Amino acid sequence: MKENRGGLLGFWKKEPVLCIAAVCAVASIALNPPSAAYLNYIDWRVLSLLFCLMAVVAGFQQCGVFAVLAQRLLAGERRMRFVTLTLVLLPFFVSMLVTNDVALITFVPFAILVLGLIGRTERLIYIVVLQTIAANLGSMATPVGNPQNLFLYADYELTAGQFFSVMLPLSLVSLAGLIVASLCVKPEGIKVTFAEKAEIQAPGRLGLMALLFVLCLLSVFRVLPYPALLAVVLAGMLIFDRPLFAKVDYGLLATFFCFFLFAGNIGACQPVREALTQVMARNTALTSGVASQIISNVPAAVLLSGFTNDWRGLLVGTNIGGLGTPIASLASLISLKAYLKSLGARAGRYLLVFTAANVVALAILGGAAVVMGMLLP
Repeated sequence: MKENRGGLLGFWKKEPVLCIAAVCAVASIALNPPSAAYLNYIDWRVLSLLFCLMAVVAGFQQCGVFAVLAQRLLAGERRMRFVTLTLVLLPFFVSMLVTNDVALITFVPFAILVLGLIGRTERLIYIVVLQTIAANLGSMATPVGNPQNLFLYADYELTAGQFFSVMLPLSLVSLAGLIVASLCVKPEGIKVTFAEKAEIQAPGRLGLMALLFVLCLLSVFRVLPYPALLAVVLAGMLIFDRPLFAKVDYGLLATFFCFFLFAGNIGACQPVREALTQVMARNTALTSGVASQIISNVPAAVLLSGFTNDWRGLLVGTNIGGLGTPIASLASLISLKAYLKSLGARAGRYLLVFTAANVVALAILGGAAVVMGMLLP
């Protein structure tokens, strides 16, 4: 019995959002008994695209692409401002293509390594917090940058022009703010050296992953049907790289599946549907932003999309809503976990700096959205 409790508790700690999603999905059955209609609740296109993108990005990681990129940018005689700016902007730009989660998994440990090598660990909290904000804000710039963008882009059948017209201005404001914050360090000279030189592993595999990534983008923009993409990616993994199956985040896929069921059952309950529709009609962006602080922006996007046609408000609200609390964007927890494993970690100070920086970023992006008319009802 104790082992079962320990296993359940361990799984809860590892996948809290999935557990909550599963509980919500099961509870929602009381509102709408199981039927064939459940199959229509699931967005199979989004699940397929997520699976393919996660597999391909894992392939890129195994090839060492990001480590080589980072080393080539940082190695040698540098200024501390340049090092800080590079460490912050790497996750900002990389997250646009490989998601905020992957960017932080890759570059936060790298930042810990670099600052340890140059003896500047006192800057670690500031830089890791900026990296976290950078990944969350950079990822909002593209449909494939984070799961909620991919879902909303597919669910509302947006065009590239519609998406970028809303997110590009906010991304530019984010970039300007991150550059200013990164340059607010002492302009001292330092030397960055690495014990081992990072190199590209398996160039042939890298070529395959590049081809599959292009196919993923074509499918996201609806040039290639998603069943064809899924078939090609699965065939490529089976023939050339079966270990990639173990690298896919099935917890995220299961979380989406559960929230699809939950949202579908909620939508089928007329009184609840009417109440949520009225709330969303008042201010979609503000409602989704507040919801993101409590249940995270990905579940908020999935749940609330069924109650509004205001895709702009939902897109802006869930992306800006990724700032704020540590659970507003679950990618933020990746940084926290990585930092806490570093030597001399101070959880209290990290959370204090994280909260202060996120409040400032939230105020700046929220203000920009108001000026651009994006937060108005």
